[in-house]
Amino acid sequence: MSATDGKVLVWDLPVRVGHWLMAGGFAIAWLTGESEEWRLVHVLAGSTVVGVALFRLAWGFLGSRHARFADFLRGPGAALSYLRSLPGPKPQHHVGHNPAGGLAIAALLGLALLGGASGWLNYQDIGGEWLEELHEGAVNAMLVVVLIHLGGVFIGSLAHRENLVRSMFTGMKSADTTDRIASARPVAAAVMLGWVAAAAWLLSR
Repeated sequence: MSATDGKVLVWDLPVRVGHWLMAGGFAIAWLTGESEEWRLVHVLAGSTVVGVALFRLAWGFLGSRHARFADFLRGPGAALSYLRSLPGPKPQHHVGHNPAGGLAIAALLGLALLGGASGWLNYQDIGGEWLEELHEGAVNAMLVVVLIHLGGVFIGSLAHRENLVRSMFTGMKSADTTDRIASARPVAAAVMLGWVAAAAWLLSR
C-alpha cells in the first residue's frame, strides 16, 4: 500500500469492521432493550457486540501494528497528559489510538462482556433481579463511555485537523510511510465475520 496525499493505511479491516459492527449492535440493542416484541433482535444485537468484543481481545495481541494493545494502552497519567495537550498549539499526536482513546476501548470491551454475560444469563432465566440490575448498570455505563468517546473523536478531529470518523471507514490517516501497516488483513476480517455470526447464533438460542 503506497501513500496517497500523505495518507497511509493505519487501520486494518478487522478493526474497522469490528468497530462499526459493535457500534451498530450496541445502538440496536439499546433501542430494543425495553421491548418484549423485539427481544430476539435485542439478543442478536447484544450477541454481536459480545462476539466482536471477544474477537477484539484476541486481535489486540494478534492483529496488525496499531490494533495491538501494546501500541495504545497506557496508564491514566499518559491519558491525562494527552488531554491537557489538546488546547495547546501542539497537541500530542498519535498515529493509532491516543492514550485516552485506549482507555475508552478497554472500558468498552470490559463493559460489553459484562453486559453481554449478564444479559445472556437473564435471557436464560438464570439469576434474579440483581443480575438484571447488573446488566442495566453495565449497559448504562457503556452508553456513558460511548458518549465520551464520541466527544473525544470530535475534539480530536478538530485539534489534529483530521477526520477521525472517515479514517475508521477508509483505514487511512496522515502519517509517515514508516507508520503504515502492510495489509488490511481481509482474511482475518472474514474470519471475524464468521466468528461473530456464529456467536450471535449460539448466544441467541
